[in-house]
Amino acid sequence: MKRSTTALLALGTVTAAVAGGVLFLGAGDGTGSPGRGGDGLPPATATVVRTDLVLARTVDGRIDFAQRRAVKAAVQGTVTVAAAQGRTVRRGEALYELNDKPVTLLYGPVPAFRGMKKGHRGSDVLQLERNLRDLGYGSGLYVDTEYGEDTESAVKRWQKHLNRETTGRVGRGDVVFQPGEVKVVSADAALADQVGPDAPVLTIASTRPVVRAVLEQTDRALTARGTKVEVTLPSGRTVPGKVAGTVRPEGEDGAEGGGQEGITVEVVLDGGSRAASGEDAEAAASVTFVSEAREGVLAVPVEAVVALRGENGGYGLQVVKGGTSEMIRVETGMTADGRIEVSGAGLRAGMKVGVAKP
Repeated sequence: MKRSTTALLALGTVTAAVAGGVLFLGAGDGTGSPGRGGDGLPPATATVVRTDLVLARTVDGRIDFAQRRAVKAAVQGTVTVAAAQGRTVRRGEALYELNDKPVTLLYGPVPAFRGMKKGHRGSDVLQLERNLRDLGYGSGLYVDTEYGEDTESAVKRWQKHLNRETTGRVGRGDVVFQPGEVKVVSADAALADQVGPDAPVLTIASTRPVVRAVLEQTDRALTARGTKVEVTLPSGRTVPGKVAGTVRPEGEDGAEGGGQEGITVEVVLDGGSRAASGEDAEAAASVTFVSEAREGVLAVPVEAVVALRGENGGYGLQVVKGGTSEMIRVETGMTADGRIEVSGAGLRAGMKVGVAKP
């Protein structure tokens, strides 16, 4: 991801450019005195326009999914049905099977840290009961933090539907709690693999598509959460988004945000899970980070700005009217894409101003 295009021009660069190559246009000191008729006209002109200026930086990126994390086996066993890479798994569906038993996805923020049975209490029990209710097994179930007879009966109905032994207990490793539906990014254990406790079986992620891009260390200001971006997807379609934050590059054990060579930024696409539907995840996307934007300002080519002589200094424009010209003082602002924001008394869109000959 080394390609980068910068649409910024520092004002110091503008000063150097005008001081070095455009001063010969400035037949005046910015007080409004006229030029010398035909002899004082510039070699070329440009039009003052009203436009939007955007400070931006464009780099390559790639489509990915947010919140990658590994799912590890809670108990030892043999993988009898491997995870299906690329599949979206929802509440009540199996992520994979271990020892011919499904490991079921349920929703909730608390991880499955134990087996559950009658007499247990806790937030994990509350999560289980909410899932049983939402899966349609909640008849007679009182949703609370206690694993009672009502919970046991609901679990038996669920187990019968899964064609499992109706014990009324949830064994350790029978379920995996995640905040919501997940996408299987990779199957880390294949069919017939023996896995032990804490061995990774699959890698999952949120179904929310993101684009990851690498910025230079000098562009750290663009990594702020909420920075607006435009992403051109491999198909050529442009989707707006915003920076969610920095992430640790794959394969690195360092701190979040990247190492010496750059900062890995994660961009959330507007439009939710379908924003990148049908896109080639192997192809590069183009990510434009917008750090500042000015709407509806007057602008001219950078080459039109003149460094004024005299003790007051400053900048001016050589305004051309028919066969005459005059130098007017202007204030300069943001620069982008070869244009610079200008303002001043009497300045308006449509005016012709002098520029250096191309």
